[in-house]
Amino acid sequence: MTEQPVAWTPRTVDGAARTGTLATPHGRVPTPNFMAVGTRGTVRTLDSGDLERLGADIVLANTYHLMLRPGEGVVRDIGGLHSFMAWDRPILTDSGGYQVLSLDPHIGDDALEFRSTYDGAPVTLSPERSVAVQEALGSDIAMALDVPVALPAERRATEAALEQTLRWAERSLAAKTRNDRALFGIVQGGSDPGLRRRSAKATAALGFPGFGIGGLAVGESAIERAAAIEAAVPELPDTAVRYVMGLGDTEGLIDAVARGVDLFDCVIPTRLARHGKALTTCGDMSVKQRSWDDDPRPIDPNCSCEVCARYSRAYLRHLHRTNELTGHRLLTLHNLHYVYSLMSSMRASIADGDFSAWADEVRGRRGTRV
Repeated sequence: MTEQPVAWTPRTVDGAARTGTLATPHGRVPTPNFMAVGTRGTVRTLDSGDLERLGADIVLANTYHLMLRPGEGVVRDIGGLHSFMAWDRPILTDSGGYQVLSLDPHIGDDALEFRSTYDGAPVTLSPERSVAVQEALGSDIAMALDVPVALPAERRATEAALEQTLRWAERSLAAKTRNDRALFGIVQGGSDPGLRRRSAKATAALGFPGFGIGGLAVGESAIERAAAIEAAVPELPDTAVRYVMGLGDTEGLIDAVARGVDLFDCVIPTRLARHGKALTTCGDMSVKQRSWDDDPRPIDPNCSCEVCARYSRAYLRHLHRTNELTGHRLLTLHNLHYVYSLMSSMRASIADGDFSAWADEVRGRRGTRV
């Protein structure tokens, strides 16, 4: 068997929670881990140097947006996404299907047809086109084009999307030409455990080196999401990385890791920062509250980030009220530091064999306010 350019190696297990190492052409990623979302080749308000200082091991970029602006040919000719972003650590690109979903596309047997969010021009995205764009971008990990459905959804629609995703997964594998990059499959099935199980088993049989669990964090309850993950995970190989796409809240991350998931991405830390919300060890809080007007304390007394070491709540509230871009940047730095610290502590607790106690402690602390 040809050696895979991307491979996950297990390390320790504590119940279903596990640690491991994801090896890629641009470095190793300890898991469980979180990918900041760099939609257009940048994490909003930050640059690649910021991400390095924060300790980001891997980032995500978006196929749909980059194929339209600036175009994958521009990125390829500049040396690929790593050179374009000045980022020498791993990159995962999503396939573009999820973003297209919001544009009310025509879903044909061969491709998704929609209009560009930039100029309204007609665009066609097929499994083959998605793979070609991602190979031109040069990401370490590409995702096969899937057909997500917004939840709640009728079983008939969910099942149809599942079957089409499987057909497109086969076409994506056939379209792959770069042996120095990896392609992951995506499990669908909505909130139906039976469909999730069926999708995971069929997708695993195709032999991908890693698997996304898609179509979650799109309107289902936490209980429904947990049931979907529990149905899918046992059908996926123990030796492959498992990635829940679009999940990023603290409680959701803990619940998914407890069920054997290794990798995540989400806009929550960065989007909430731009809306004045800080993630903290004592619960999420808003800079909009008047009590911060003259509060000299840091956002989170338990946080070691550069923002908490230097700036007061009063200053951050001032920046937000005056719509200063520095406020967006500082809250983004803090929120990402929070998530990366959470994942690091999570890995340590699994390695020590006390993940369950650690999770209870985190949940308990976040039930209070500073």
